[in-house]
Amino acid sequence: MTIALATVLPATGVGREIAQGISNLAIFLLFFLNGLRLSRADVLRGLGHGRFLLPLAAWCFGAMAAAGMALSHLADARLPEEIAIGFLFLGTLASTVQSATAYSSLAGGNVAASVVAAALLNILGVFLTAPLFALLGGFAAAEVGVGALGKILALLVLPFVLGQALQGVGRAFVARHASVVTWMDRLAIAIAVYVAFSAAVEQGIWQTLSIAQWAVVSVFLAAMLAFAFGGGWHLARLLRLDRPMRISFMFAGAHKSVVSGAPIALILFGAERAGLILVPLLAYHLLQLIVSAPLATRLARYPGPER
Repeated sequence: MTIALATVLPATGVGREIAQGISNLAIFLLFFLNGLRLSRADVLRGLGHGRFLLPLAAWCFGAMAAAGMALSHLADARLPEEIAIGFLFLGTLASTVQSATAYSSLAGGNVAASVVAAALLNILGVFLTAPLFALLGGFAAAEVGVGALGKILALLVLPFVLGQALQGVGRAFVARHASVVTWMDRLAIAIAVYVAFSAAVEQGIWQTLSIAQWAVVSVFLAAMLAFAFGGGWHLARLLRLDRPMRISFMFAGAHKSVVSGAPIALILFGAERAGLILVPLLAYHLLQLIVSAPLATRLARYPGPER
């Protein structure tokens, strides 16, 4: 819906600057509400599952980032530069919270572990995605300077820390109005994607990529999905996690977040480049949902052995 709106009515000129300001405000409020919502006790309790969380973090920000870097190099000669960069950016992002938890629950996974893992991965992502991207892709790929990192601290880290600090005052309100956080999730994503994709439309995204290049993008994303789900499942098995924890590990490790990805892309690359760079993430996000639904149903229907 947002992409369709940006295609028909893209924000340009002064309109884009206004939309960017609104997007920044929505992002700030979103991370503030998330800081209020995630209790410090849950964070500390989650940190106690080191045998689960440490390998998961290594998978999310290590193996998946390496896969994104490999696809980025393969795409470099076949696709526009921004799309190739987008594969690396995709690999360095954190997991989702809502969808990874929902599908883990449907499949019979450990829901508590999924919630804490996804939340902690998102916290780590705020600090790790930008420097990890710069390290793997080279500082020429994005202007990851003091200004960009300062914006990340101001729009993502600061509001989350404020939310954590003000939990005694505001957490009860958020608990009573849980739909507010869900609404802000969707609104912040929609505005960020609209601003970024408006620039992509202005740059001629629908004319920039040929049918053959869209096919290449699809093949690369299918390969990354297979690696994400298959590799995560087998790594969890090697770690001798029980079946519910393996399910949680797989979904948390395979999913990638538009909630954090779109704002970070706007900050790192600016609206002019972010639209094209977000293409792999937006397509991957849709495909991960399409793959997860039947996979979760099958896991729930055929429980299999505990080990």
